Amino acid sequence: MSAPMLWLAVSLLAYALGAALQARTRSPLMNPTLIACLIVVPLLLLTRTSYAAYSADARPLSALLTPAVVALAVPLYRQRALIRRAWRAVLLGGVAGTLLSSAVNALGARLVQAPREVRLALITDPVTSPVAYAIAQRLHGAPSLAAAFVILVGLIGAVALPGLLTRLGVHAPVARGIALGAVAHGIGTGRAREESDLTGAAASVGMCLGALVITLVSAVL
Repeated sequence: MSAPMLWLAVSLLAYALGAALQARTRSPLMNPTLIACLIVVPLLLLTRTSYAAYSADARPLSALLTPAVVALAVPLYRQRALIRRAWRAVLLGGVAGTLLSSAVNALGARLVQAPREVRLALITDPVTSPVAYAIAQRLHGAPSLAAAFVILVGLIGAVALPGLLTRLGVHAPVARGIALGAVAHGIGTGRAREESDLTGAAASVGMCLGALVITLVSAVL
């Protein structure tokens, strides 16, 4: 088996194992993306495989990322009537959540005096990884770092946020979806779809608003 097929197979098997564990345990900690990262990253370190080499090997998966993000609009279309009725709350929640997340990141980066490339990468993390990569590249930031931050934040949000929202008494599907989409992007939207179609649709809106807001913010930087 060639190296490209090897890393592609490892990534797919790791994700499949995560999906099987999640289906068996129903635990948010068994997020398939998280399980795949916990398996693949140590293997990359042990074999001293560079990110560039892995990225080249896994290019078939990366090519599917953009259509996968577009496919998240399907539940949004199905629930468009309900979303339209709650458009004020959806708009306010999505925009406010995105701006707050980006502001906290910018403030934290400034407090620790992070390099400019890192600060720009952190500002883009409220959006999904293809958008964050493109924005960071345009701002002369660190695109790979921006994508890594997005995945890390998405994983944390997808695992921790549903339980936190429940503890805070947030049970409305639209509110939970907006929070997951605005904070945890594509991974959070996938997690929201596990709750209901309406939650997934609201998460898609939150993710799209995040991309729009950060794109506008980046235009004035």
